[in-house]
Order: sequence, then C-alpha cells, then structure tokens
Amino acid sequence: MWMGVLCGLLAGALWGMVFVVPELLRAFSPLELAVGRYVAYGAMAFVLLLPRLKTLSATLVPSDHAALLRHALAGNIVYYMLLAAGVKLAGVAPTSLIVGMLPVVVTLLGRNDHGAVPLRRLALPLLLVGLGIACINVDTFVHAGAARPAGSIALGVLCATGALLCWSWYALDNARYLKRNPQFSSAQWSALYGMATGLIALLIGLAALAWTWAWNWMGAGAGGPAAAPARDWTLFWTCNALLALGASVIGNQLWNVASRRVPVTLSGQLILFETLFALLYGFVYRGHGPRALELAAIVLLVAGVTWSVRLHAAPAAPRAPAPQSAREPLDTDPLERDRVAGAAHRHQA
Repeated sequence: MWMGVLCGLLAGALWGMVFVVPELLRAFSPLELAVGRYVAYGAMAFVLLLPRLKTLSATLVPSDHAALLRHALAGNIVYYMLLAAGVKLAGVAPTSLIVGMLPVVVTLLGRNDHGAVPLRRLALPLLLVGLGIACINVDTFVHAGAARPAGSIALGVLCATGALLCWSWYALDNARYLKRNPQFSSAQWSALYGMATGLIALLIGLAALAWTWAWNWMGAGAGGPAAAPARDWTLFWTCNALLALGASVIGNQLWNVASRRVPVTLSGQLILFETLFALLYGFVYRGHGPRALELAAIVLLVAGVTWSVRLHAAPAAPRAPAPQSAREPLDTDPLERDRVAGAAHRHQA
C-alpha cells in the first residue's frame, strides 16, 4: 500500500503544474490550452505504445473502447472545460471551493468498495480535510477581485459542480476498471487512455479551428478574414508538451499504479497532494510564502491525509482467504504483465 501512497504523492506533484501553465499562457483560451495539452499527450502516448500497439489493439473488446472513451471525456476534456468555464464565470474562489471537495466526494462514493475503511473511522480526518479546504477558500474570497453578476456566478457554480462530478466519477470508474482488468498494466492503460484523449482533442480542435475560420470570413466581409492577434505559439507548444509529458504521461501512469494498490477511500485523500503542490508552485510563482490561512490549510490537509493513511495501514480483522481466481494481482512491469496477460482471468465491465 505504501508504494501506492508514494505514487499518489508523485502524481500530485506533477499534476500541480497544471495550475502554473495557464498563468504563463494568459493569451490563450481554455479550449486552446486543453486541445494543445491533450493533443501533445496523445502524440506521446502513441509513440510510447507504438511497438506493442498492434498486439495490444487486438486484445481490446468493446467494453475497453467504451471505458477509454468515457474516461477520456470525463477525466480530461469535459472536466477541464467545465473547470475553465467555472473560473471564467464564477471566479477562482467558488470554483476551487466546489472542486476542492473532490476527496470528500470520492471517499463517500467509494465507501462500499473492497478495502474501504468505515466512514465513522474517517470522520475526523475528513473533518480536518474540510477545514483545510475551507481555509484555502476563505483566503481566496478575502483576496478576491471585483464582484461578478449573480447570473454569471450561478452558471459558473453549475459548471464547477459538473467538473466535480465528472472527475469524481472518473476516479472511481477508472480505479474499479483497472482492478477488474488486470491484463492491462498501468503503463498500457495510461497510454491507451492518452491516445483516446488525444484523438478526441484533435477532433475538437479541428472543429473549433474550422468554426473560427468560417466566423472570421463571415464577420470580415469583403475585406477578407480578420487578422488574429500575435501570440507566442512556440511558448504555447513548449509548455503544453512539458505538461503533457509530466502531468499526463507520467502523472497518469503513477495514478494508475496508486489506484491499483490503495482502496478507493484512500485514493480520494491522495488527490489532495495535487492541491498541496499547486499551492507550493503558486507561492514560488508569486515570489512570497503562504499567508496565515494558507499555512493553516496546508497543516490541516497534511494532517488529514496522514491520519487517513495510518487508518488504512492499520491491520484489518482476520478473514477467510479469498479463492485464488478472485485475488487481484499486484501491478507489475509492463513486459512481465504482457507475458502473463494471456493467463489472466478477464472480468467484463
């Protein structure tokens, strides 16, 4: 289990970079950022998987294709677009308040999964997590900018709630699917997931480009298409390539390892590492340390996660051993899993 916790921590460290790139690329829209990141992710995943792509593709069944499609949409593209819309319409504070409840929602939704700790034992750690999230968002509200119209805020709150539900559902469905399908290594599933996300992002990007081109021509009339503002596309693709490699390729693979090795109730708490590293990167970017409420939030979040980890690591009550066919194998090296995939018992979703 401790290896899963370490992988979750490292994934959070890489995912925290996601909050820095939009600050560096203010001239680009959330749609452009999402398409750029996930097209780069898909290209890298294709290259990594190319030596085994033909063999692996032959083993996929319709349920695998359906899982890849829904995970690419819910876990990446739709989630990011809803999150960006929430920030634009309602602001950072209410959006982060809603999306910051991810650990609590994932824990509650996964309370009946195998290996889950009873919620009554997690009540106090979850309380610390909730207090930490509250501190972060109170600080954000105190330092917020100008107020927005009520209608805009309401629509933004709906978008943020949609983002929360998207990623919560993805986290649970992905963890359960990996545990039901041990024939896929974490590296293989991450690469397939990246290819699916990249393909969908490419289609969305082409559609958006065609729409923008047509709109410019119609709006410009006889004078020709309107000139696009000058933007640094070299910086755009450099940042998105680094983000795709670190946060998507490596980060998602680490998260898949963590998802296999820890109960869902604990994986929900591990998501908080993303928040902590995002705060750290934000302090470095701003050039000063945390304010009082931010420091209190960090202490509360670390205490809550540590407490939850200790509860999950406590010895469980003795129970009868499960039949061999029902046991879930540990995650192994991709090459080793390829050798045993043919003998693995397949559970259909």
